[in-house]
Amino acid sequence: MEQQKKKVILSGIQPTGIFTLGNYIGAVKNWATMQDEFHCAYMLADLHAITVRQDPKAFREQTLSCCALLLACGLDPEKSVVFIQSQVPAHAELSWILSCYTQFGELSRMTQFKDKSARHADNVNAGLFTYPSLMAADILLYQADLVPVGADQKQHLELTRDIANRFNGIYGNVFKVPDGYIPKVGARIMSLADPTKKMSKSDDNPNACISILDKPEVIVKKFKRAVTDSDMEVCYREGKDGINNLMTIYSAVTGLTLDQITADFAGRGYGDFKTAVGEAVAEELRPIREAYDRFMSDRASLEACYHQGAERAARLAERTMQKVKKKVGFIL
Repeated sequence: MEQQKKKVILSGIQPTGIFTLGNYIGAVKNWATMQDEFHCAYMLADLHAITVRQDPKAFREQTLSCCALLLACGLDPEKSVVFIQSQVPAHAELSWILSCYTQFGELSRMTQFKDKSARHADNVNAGLFTYPSLMAADILLYQADLVPVGADQKQHLELTRDIANRFNGIYGNVFKVPDGYIPKVGARIMSLADPTKKMSKSDDNPNACISILDKPEVIVKKFKRAVTDSDMEVCYREGKDGINNLMTIYSAVTGLTLDQITADFAGRGYGDFKTAVGEAVAEELRPIREAYDRFMSDRASLEACYHQGAERAARLAERTMQKVKKKVGFIL
């Protein structure tokens, strides 16, 4: 990341449970492929996760597990900076500074704050409200050019750009103003039980979501139960949400185009197609499950990896923090 010939990408994922197939296709799989093209920094966003109450013991184990999963999914610590957010204090430090350059009205308009407040009415805390300022700090610390975002994060990225421009307008060219990076395929994977909703690990229906550590037979069974329609034609078009979702998934794991999939399954019906999707996903995830088991069985190496990542991230973050502190008038 020290040389600026390649663009810098920053992204993160909360360590609040095993990644779903949606997390993998929509984000993590693309992260691995970007490592040769970009300077990449990837974090486990544990600071963001505590806006919802976490059981400390389970949370620590989940964070370790998610770290192993990132490595198992192909993130290479030699190519990318892979780290745990809370181990780099500059995230919290810059978050406070940027919250002083973020307007109350801007935060109150965030749709995710409204949604999460409704879901967690008993714990509408200040961290939930100022969450976007922390997200802005995450991005701006590393002078990221690009941020992989799903549709539900576009609003946060726009606020990050507004904060960066506001700060730069006052103090000069301090922050790089980031752009969004949205994968063309598989950016939004939907629930298998209700294809009008995004796939989520918090779904109450166990058949709605694929965990990337699910066993092959479980994966195939869930796909066989996936909600489709009564048309029976495997093709991508409006009104066929279930089949569109399955075709998107199949395309993402096989590399086939939607037209090729339509041709391959012409006249074969949904039963064959659902089975094929399940088997293709199970095979795609098999090496990840195997690698995950290896990483989790060697905790010492795993610990060394995330400590090394935090050290590298802290060095990069400190460059930005020195500029920011100087600009706002702090004594260095």
